[in-house]
Amino acid sequence: MKKHATVCPRNCYSTCSLNVYTDDADTRILRIEANPANEATPKGACVKGLSYVERQVSKDRILTPLKRKSGTSGPAVKPQDFEPVSWDEALSLITAKLTHYKERFGAQSVLYYSSSGTKGLMNGTGMSFWRLFGGCTTTYGDLCWPAGLEATRLTFGENKHNVPWDIENARLIILWGKNVAETNVQQMRAIDRAVEKGARLVVIDPRRTLSADRAELLIQPRPGTDGALALAVAHLLVKMNAVDKKFIDAHVKGFQQFKEHVRDATPAKAAEITDVPVQYIEQLAHYLAEIKPLTICAGFGMQRYTNSGQAMRAMAALSVITGNIGKPGASWQFANLQSFIFDKVINPFSFFPPDEPDGVVRVSISTARLGEDMLAQTDPPLKMAWVERGNPVTQNPDTNVVLKAFRQLEFRVVTEQFFTDTALEADIILPAKTLFEQSDVIGAYWHSYIQWKKKILDPPGEVKPESEIYRLLAERLGLPQVDIDAAVPAADNVDSFLAEKLAPFPELSLDKLKEGPILAPGTQEVAFCDYVFKTPAGKIELYSEEAANRWGQSPLPQFCEPTESARSAEAKKYPLYFMTPNTKDRIHSQFNNLAIIRQFSPHPILYISPEDADIRHIAVGDRVDVFNDRGSLEVEARLDFSLKKGCVCMTNGWWISEGGTVNFLSAGRETDMAYGAAFHDCMVDVRNRKSHRNRQKDNRAGRDNE
Repeated sequence: MKKHATVCPRNCYSTCSLNVYTDDADTRILRIEANPANEATPKGACVKGLSYVERQVSKDRILTPLKRKSGTSGPAVKPQDFEPVSWDEALSLITAKLTHYKERFGAQSVLYYSSSGTKGLMNGTGMSFWRLFGGCTTTYGDLCWPAGLEATRLTFGENKHNVPWDIENARLIILWGKNVAETNVQQMRAIDRAVEKGARLVVIDPRRTLSADRAELLIQPRPGTDGALALAVAHLLVKMNAVDKKFIDAHVKGFQQFKEHVRDATPAKAAEITDVPVQYIEQLAHYLAEIKPLTICAGFGMQRYTNSGQAMRAMAALSVITGNIGKPGASWQFANLQSFIFDKVINPFSFFPPDEPDGVVRVSISTARLGEDMLAQTDPPLKMAWVERGNPVTQNPDTNVVLKAFRQLEFRVVTEQFFTDTALEADIILPAKTLFEQSDVIGAYWHSYIQWKKKILDPPGEVKPESEIYRLLAERLGLPQVDIDAAVPAADNVDSFLAEKLAPFPELSLDKLKEGPILAPGTQEVAFCDYVFKTPAGKIELYSEEAANRWGQSPLPQFCEPTESARSAEAKKYPLYFMTPNTKDRIHSQFNNLAIIRQFSPHPILYISPEDADIRHIAVGDRVDVFNDRGSLEVEARLDFSLKKGCVCMTNGWWISEGGTVNFLSAGRETDMAYGAAFHDCMVDVRNRKSHRNRQKDNRAGRDNE
């Protein structure tokens, strides 16, 4: 048996270091364990990481190029509607289509859609190919975190926070909309140790999650009202004179304006907005006033509302006015991009459309409005799509419109490992590599380690890494070989390609990375300990002109009701918040097709409070319809006493073939800043299918008797 050190490249906080054990011939993975060299993830992979053993050899894995059989189309396409073809046939067909569309309509008639299914420097070869091809159309914005990134950047100048193990120094920890026990399990270990040392844990979430089990205070606000809660706490801190005046005078711009701004944000007003009792708001404020150091950990899901950028600014302000920045145990934690050293992705503006036309790549489709914007493209209209590292049919808002847009295209190529909902929309499916089948260099966004992802196994069947696919395609298109070599490395040149990326950072040579994870050059274990803030004022900005000039928002953090909420017009028809959080069993739409995972989550379940269920005559196990004007889902209902009344909950990531994606119900909306996806502005109603059918039957009988 042989041991190999590598890293999980999934879009996950932890980015765990792993030891992978293979047989002596390196043909089969035998087991996976933690690699303790990473101080942030030393104690074990999660169930998803362990499932790589099955994922690698799954009988459902796509191992050869596939072509849709003629005469198959529409919503009933199944895996058996595809037939294996050779690489020669697949690449010939793709080459012919690309050549035709480029000559007839222009290169921008091709949509290149890539997402964050995996991380790594090799992913950059995709856009390099499309630029070499002559251009394409692509997306801006992001499904995951832009509003929080931008809110943090506007406030502090950049996105970074203390190293994960520093949280053990905190005496007060607030998990604000973050369920670390399921979505960042490695952080929960450090929080447990902090609690054992006497730290107090507060959880703010409409659900009582697993993370709340060790908390001494659980606050359950109405979804989308976190900004109002934060401003009320700030009001009390100012009123109690519990602010750090010395820190504010030295390092903060706009406190006087902020102080006046929160004067009217009373706990009574916040209680009316948030449904949080005044005494809980006051208790939270007293904790912040009396206990230091404080770390606030803000989740990603909470910043997926139409008001979430401003809400995140209000929450970050609590760390600022109490002086809990730049010290051990004191941190605002959202995203730690200290490992993003290789390209401009460290700048949130990389998510934005360019200020000036690119001339080659048309960045014109909002990820949040993918289907709508695809259908609206003209001059030229979209004719073809290439999708990799993503499952947009399942995961992007407003699935029905996304499906319409994809089905209106003339040709679709999807690079995938399994028959996802998006793969089933393809004309050609190309088999994708796993993490074990090509070397890469991986960063993270919770810790700041740079890690070597070693090639451990040769790809099975006819699988090729995406970079090799691009290289073969470029050659068939007759592109200059010297340009191909510069844009896309050959299979035997990957190490040299990566070494070139590492060259500006002597601390990060391949040889050094192969010895183990290395903290990115310049990592601050205590973020902002030098009190350097890369804002226009050179200070933390509670008052931001850029928020006004770029986004049309108030320069001060301000609460506005979400576009769709229990207090909007939609609530008259659809009174329930549809919460769609992540789960420990999946990373969005990945992993649930594996047997080891499906034993924990065999089918979708809608969780509903007993009060809301009783009104609708719903019992445990009933089949229910979850619906609004955009779509509907049929799922099993289960009562949840920990869920706030007025909310229903179903984890995201379910495929249509597994029972339906939650995004049949979501709208294609953007957040108030940074072009994020405001999935969570989503109101629904629920009805018992059996009772509904019986009522329909009675109504028909009544009409027949008239």
